[in-house]
Amino acid sequence: MRFSVSLHDADKSHTALTEWRGIRKNFGLCMLINCVVYQDGKKLADIPVAEISDYLVRPGAFVWVALQDATEEELLEMQHEFGLHDLAVEDARHGHQRPKIEEYGASLFTVMQLVEPVAGSSSELNIGEVDVFTGSNYVLSIRNRSQRGFLGVRERCESEPELLRFGSGFVLYALMDAVVDRYFPIIDTFETELEEIEKAIFVKGTARANIERLYDLKSRVMMLKHAVTPLMESAGKLHGGRVPQVSSGVQEYFRDVVDHLGRINGLIESMRDTIGTAIQVNFSMVAIDETEVTKRLASWASIFAVSTAFAGIWGMNFKAMPELNWEYGYPAALLVIAATCSTLYWRFKKAKWL
Repeated sequence: MRFSVSLHDADKSHTALTEWRGIRKNFGLCMLINCVVYQDGKKLADIPVAEISDYLVRPGAFVWVALQDATEEELLEMQHEFGLHDLAVEDARHGHQRPKIEEYGASLFTVMQLVEPVAGSSSELNIGEVDVFTGSNYVLSIRNRSQRGFLGVRERCESEPELLRFGSGFVLYALMDAVVDRYFPIIDTFETELEEIEKAIFVKGTARANIERLYDLKSRVMMLKHAVTPLMESAGKLHGGRVPQVSSGVQEYFRDVVDHLGRINGLIESMRDTIGTAIQVNFSMVAIDETEVTKRLASWASIFAVSTAFAGIWGMNFKAMPELNWEYGYPAALLVIAATCSTLYWRFKKAKWL
């Protein structure tokens, strides 16, 4: 079912939603991180949500709102304030979207995945999401399923007023750049783990553990790839050819983001190839170990087969066998068996089968 709301319904519910938000704030449940208005590259003030519409009509000003794990009611309110498209709001409400950048008239809807290590675990990843609505006079960022915020991005933008003059387009770039930069430490962690596994491949008795670690690493690499590749494909529209109005003037910055994404994607592909090679080498080491065991078993089987053959011959009950009446027949038979087995053992040892 499509999520949509008429402007009339939004107007009727606006007052009730404001009151409800106040109740949540009193109980510490408000998901609003900050709501700030900027003009000519400088911060004017922190404002309440109810005053957003007053600043949207102000020439040269734009509003930047940040939410965390926004509820349906908060999305409804933001839709009313900024005039967001129903389809974009529906995607943000459901979450778990594929990374993408979509145009809705003069505005952009951007979805990026946040890949973060789980606290207290070195092998688990948490996949969060940040949805960014960008218009000529507003930026709305909604962070979901992630504990790491973007306060550093806001500080960076405010410290560069000459770039912040570009408006909401530069803020979108700063958010994208922050998300992409967080992928590099993940890649470094993967590479370090892969190097450790490669060293363990040639240690006897670790084959099963190595295979499990390699497949676990491969699954995490694919999680990162699913976050990087679609975003790289979509971000190309922000710097080449007909660019959206929002990114006009900051195309070179978005090109830098695409370059970073291309580099990460190349590292991921190289890592996938290395993991595949490591898996094949590990299987080869298992086959070599199995061959060594087979050689040992075959060698001992040959030695005992000779002993069994001699014992079988001399164990036949025929009166005409000369060895039966010879005084030294039994010790001589044992000596022949021992000499033959010793010779076979020496030959197998020399051939490194034993």
